[in-house]
Order: sequence, then structure tokens, then C-alpha cells
Amino acid sequence: MAIDILLLGKDGQVGWELQRALSPFGHMVVPEIGECDLANPDQLRSVIRATKPALIVNAAAYTAVDKAESDADVARAVNAVAPGIMAEEARKLDAWLVHYSTDYVFDGSKAGAYIEEDVPVPLSVYGATKLQGEQAILETGCRHLIFRTSWVFAARGGNFARTMLCLARERDALTVVDDQFGAPTSAELIADITALCLRDVLRGGEAKQGLYHLVAAGETNWHGYARFVLEQAAQTGAALKCRPEDVSPIPTSAYPLPARRPANSRLDTSKLKREFDLYLPDWTYHAKRMLTEILAKERA
Repeated sequence: MAIDILLLGKDGQVGWELQRALSPFGHMVVPEIGECDLANPDQLRSVIRATKPALIVNAAAYTAVDKAESDADVARAVNAVAPGIMAEEARKLDAWLVHYSTDYVFDGSKAGAYIEEDVPVPLSVYGATKLQGEQAILETGCRHLIFRTSWVFAARGGNFARTMLCLARERDALTVVDDQFGAPTSAELIADITALCLRDVLRGGEAKQGLYHLVAAGETNWHGYARFVLEQAAQTGAALKCRPEDVSPIPTSAYPLPARRPANSRLDTSKLKREFDLYLPDWTYHAKRMLTEILAKERA
């Protein structure tokens, strides 16, 4: 049965892929940024009430991690207050809410992968406001799916891989942090898994609502990720000044930024795979697909 869907954040990496992945579910309303400002509570409520969706999908967020340190009020409005409003309105409509959170809710001090029940200890304004958004949703009691993810990438828009390719064309050597670990995760994968989970819950699987970790399998660090990008590019004949072996590792302390990052961003996906009977591919699978697309467009 087709349903009405309100998708917020349509132009972001995940939002763009969700437009494709969720299209079979029904009619989708996708407001432009100026039509639904998440920092404007009254406008947000008005859009939801006018749309009366059966499903609200929030792919929008304040993701400028370093800027958030000096722009905390706006980050809080978008990442914490707005999800709470969505949840309140969803509860009134008896609608579902899908929301995306982050590995930044953790401080990265755990030795292994984080499970959903681990106590969050955010290190940054961004992480703290994203955690507050999770909590605001849970407090309303609305039907929900919250997905924590990490190191999101897509062929569309700016990302770490594209930055590495640009720098490798300009410089003979690069230095990249090697003491932060996680799983680069494709926006395409996030959108497809979201659709699979929604298929289950919308068919009566309400018991499966809750908080889940959603990341690709495997792990790497930023230095390993950078070398992987350049290795793939070199195999296609891309003209690079910097070879993969010319990427040197450095500690986080050598590259200070306003916001602290968790050293360990590993997220355990056992709960998601078990509850929805899913397989999650290694991060390199979608990373290769992304790089193939980026490099093909550059050659065109």
C-alpha cells in the first residue's frame, strides 16, 4: 500500500540516495531548504502538519563538525530540537520517523566496536547535539528507527576521497591521520538498508523499532582510506603526483582541529543484521563503486 512520505534533507548525500530507495513506497514530499528550515520550529511543524505523512525521514543535520564548536545554538536547533519536533508530530499522526545519528556520540575510548547499549560520551558539540536528538525522539514514544552511522561518503558532492584525489594531483606527498579507526559507509548502502528495514516495520514489524548501528563491514583508518583511494585511482591510469606509498601517517595530535574526534568509531552492527536478516558488505565494495563513478566523470 502506498504511503505519503516527508523526506527532509533531500540534497545531502544520504537524502539524495533516499529519493531513489524510498520511491517505491509511495508519494514523496521533498521540501527545498528554504521551504523547511530545521532551525525554525514553527516552519517545521507547519510543513509536517500540512503534509500529514505516514512516514517522516530526517536525512538533514548540522554536520559542520568544527564550525559547530562556535555555532552551538544553531547546531542544537537542527540536531536536537528539530528531531524532537518531528517525533512529537509523528506521534500525533501515528506516523513512523526515521532519523540518522552518528558515531560521534561516543568518545572512542572503547577497545572494541560499540554496541547500541554502550553509554554515549560525546567529545564535541556536534556529537552532543546529535545525542540530544536521539534522546528527544525516544522521549516522545513515537514509532521510530534511528540509525547511527559513520564516515559517510557518496560520489555526489564533496568527500574525503575526492579531496585526496585533488591533493594527490597537486602535491608530491601527503600526510593523513592514522589513529582514528572506523568504517567508511556509502550513502547508497544507508539508503538501501533503510528501505529494507522500513519494508519490514511497515508490514507489521513494529516490534523492530528502535536504535541501530548501520555501517559497512570491515574497518580502516584515514591513512589507510587515503592510500586505498590513490591505489584505485592509479589502477585506472589517473595522473597523480602523489603515489599511494607517498602518503605518510601522522597522529591526530599533529593535525589539531576545533572539535575532538573519537579515535575509535567502530560500530557493531550485530543487532541490525540479526533483527532484519541483513548482510552488510565490506566498506571497500561501495568505495570502489564511488571511485569508479568519480574517475569516469572526470575523464568524460
